[in-house]
Amino acid sequence: MTISTPAFTGHQYLSLHLLETVVAVLPVRDENGSPKAIVYGGVERHMITSQARRRAERVHSRNRANAGTGALADHTMGIRTREWALIAARSLRDEHGWDHSEAVATAQAVLEALGLKFGDPAKKTVAHLTKVLLFAPADAGDQIAGHIHTHRNDLSEWAETYLQAKQAADKPKRKKAAGDAPDEDGTADADKLPALPKATRTAVLTALAPRDAIDIALYGRFLAEIADSPNVDGAIQTAHAFTVHEAEQIDDFYAAADDAKLDRKKNALDFLDSADDSGAGMTGYQSLISGTFYRHAVLDRRQLRTNLRAAGMSEPDAEAAAAAAEKEFVTAFVDAFPEAKKTSTASTGTLPSLVLAFDGDRPFNYAGTFQNPIDETADGPAAHAAARRLLAHHAFVTARRPDITPGRVLTYDMDTHSIISELAATGGLSAKEAVTVEELLA
Repeated sequence: MTISTPAFTGHQYLSLHLLETVVAVLPVRDENGSPKAIVYGGVERHMITSQARRRAERVHSRNRANAGTGALADHTMGIRTREWALIAARSLRDEHGWDHSEAVATAQAVLEALGLKFGDPAKKTVAHLTKVLLFAPADAGDQIAGHIHTHRNDLSEWAETYLQAKQAADKPKRKKAAGDAPDEDGTADADKLPALPKATRTAVLTALAPRDAIDIALYGRFLAEIADSPNVDGAIQTAHAFTVHEAEQIDDFYAAADDAKLDRKKNALDFLDSADDSGAGMTGYQSLISGTFYRHAVLDRRQLRTNLRAAGMSEPDAEAAAAAAEKEFVTAFVDAFPEAKKTSTASTGTLPSLVLAFDGDRPFNYAGTFQNPIDETADGPAAHAAARRLLAHHAFVTARRPDITPGRVLTYDMDTHSIISELAATGGLSAKEAVTVEELLA
């Protein structure tokens, strides 16, 4: 069936550009625990990956929606996890009274027969987890459990046959010669196993389909393991954030106190006991970064509406949901921040020094504006120099592109506000100043 996307009369793309300054934080790390970095403009820059940013924004929006706040308060959201078999089994146990072991075995058999691969059955920590993360509506587990329970007699018989066939098919794999590498996942060959009943396959695919989960329509998903599962091209494009100047970091030495040891030392009656309890309980180093970052993301309004219509929404519902999703996306882009080290750095309280939003018939990435790194010894504070450079670049581009609007600009920094006012007074500002996040939208 072909889904007709409603005619969209406005500009297709909403481009967002943001400057934010952070001090002594570590929002993302590489495999060695060090800050992530790139080389750009001939110097090393700190980097916050798009994956970290997207997760922070997606979870921020989901938490607000689940709490009944924000533009998406009345809408369904998704969950990305490897635990769908366990979630469905928990629903079978708690809502339908199944024995836990039977529930786990049946739910996992159904999902495995669908095409999903699971972890090594010999390892308890991953035996019931899918190999890949699956982004699906939050109620998918309940939907799957409901179908399994409704067809319990047939599916229990099928599951018993399936598990017996799987065990028989796995036996040759377990008889490998000593020293041979074990199979990666111990999954039996699909052609030796009874197929999942068609009605169940359809029901589970429907449960896992994006349906009305707004964040799946926004961020998309790709599931190669199930050939007939609908994939979704995300409506949001997110760039890696990087510092507008050369990277600077410190290796911070820390010492953690042992409360019990210090209490003994404080109450010691013998100087030797006191000496034995000297020193820190634990010491170490952690890398911390500071700097002003440039961030960029784009919302494809037409793709968002296409995704919502493909998920089964009517044209009016898709239009209303798209408008709400756009508001929440802008809010999350401005407010959300990766939560790594948040308790020791208070990083999630960061407010941007400048946000620029504008509409266009194509995306516009202004990363090239900062190819020449800002030198604070010559240009002054990086946040303010970057604001001047970004706004000047936007005015320059706007004058030369008919497919772009002047847009809106928002700041939470008083000095940057003064820069905006100065540019507006001299005719150098091609954007309207906003005072709330909502005003960033046209």
